[in-house]
Amino acid sequence: MNRPIRVLSLYEGFFAGGARILHTDVVAGLHSGGDQQHTVLSIASAARRDSSIQYLHKDPRYVRLTEAGIDVATLGRVAGAHAPDPSAFTERQLRIAAEAVRQADVILSLKEQPLGLLLALHERGLMPNIPVAVSLHRSDPTHSGPALSWLTEASMKGLLTAEISCAQSTSDAYDPYLSPGTARYVISNGIDTDRFRPGTKSEQASTRQRLGIPAAAPVVVFAARFDAMKDPGLFLRSAVVMSQHRPETHFVMCGAGMTLENDAFRALLNESGVTSSMNLHALGIRDDMPAIYQVADVVALTSAFGEASPLCLLEGAASGATPVTTDVGDSARTVHGIGFVTSHDPADIAAAWGSALDRRQELRDLSLAARDRFGRQRMISEYAGVVSGLIGINEAAA
Repeated sequence: MNRPIRVLSLYEGFFAGGARILHTDVVAGLHSGGDQQHTVLSIASAARRDSSIQYLHKDPRYVRLTEAGIDVATLGRVAGAHAPDPSAFTERQLRIAAEAVRQADVILSLKEQPLGLLLALHERGLMPNIPVAVSLHRSDPTHSGPALSWLTEASMKGLLTAEISCAQSTSDAYDPYLSPGTARYVISNGIDTDRFRPGTKSEQASTRQRLGIPAAAPVVVFAARFDAMKDPGLFLRSAVVMSQHRPETHFVMCGAGMTLENDAFRALLNESGVTSSMNLHALGIRDDMPAIYQVADVVALTSAFGEASPLCLLEGAASGATPVTTDVGDSARTVHGIGFVTSHDPADIAAAWGSALDRRQELRDLSLAARDRFGRQRMISEYAGVVSGLIGINEAAA
């Protein structure tokens, strides 16, 4: 092929979440290399998610793509709890999608939800014979709703050429739902270590002052959306235990729905035993996460299920924080040698946070020494190789 490979990425929508951050970083990185020309089609232009309404044009991922010269189109739907069924697309939406697909050499689907759109095109004879790869980011497919059946159907019909898992736990979990003819790849997550880095004393002092955190106070950061998968209640119960032993500790919660404006979040505070004397900062969606990680002593993950390779652990560790996580997905592998894996018991989690504070300088040095293995360039290079290989798979099949 004497021109750049034309790659179309399909998003269910633009809203806060690690998978969208990761995929957007991959798309921007591949597009900037010059060998590939990327475009994006989003099924939704707004999303009702995590007790908030999130709009495509305001989303940092959308802004990053458009500023990089990547065209982003939308079918104009509103995303909800589940992606639209293949039968739910209008003729106009299918015409828009068919035109976008027709101009692509390869399609990348961000998670399994957009595959319903491709099945709808396939049913109407509007789907060309081009390679389709799906990027998967869960370790518990059964929580994907009806989209899991679309993944299996696309794989069995030969519409799906390959799947790319972000973790070995993801690949293992999805194995029963894919046909033997679907190519399989594991590309571990990476992050921008120029962006996520240890802060200077001046940067840390400025962030602490802005958040109202004293200079020497310990900080535990929880970066997640308000969702049962993330189990924010477990984090809050652990914070209550920690505050009983170390009342000077500050707890920073970031992510969609992590705000006092969310009725369900306020109710969870009461259920968890959080009192007004605790140093809790519920910040909601933030665009300054590098600065927040820079003041963290601990980056915490209390997820109950579904995680694969959580970005917060990588981002926090690259900034100097000690990762403490429940044993979900590849989290234990991620924090091996630099952090702690705990049970789902609040006392156990609080004890691990305390151990991290007791060994603060030692563990900070270990996290910073591991920065090289967290970098994004390896991930982008591996994606570039897979995309190029998909062209070869289709040419061989033809």
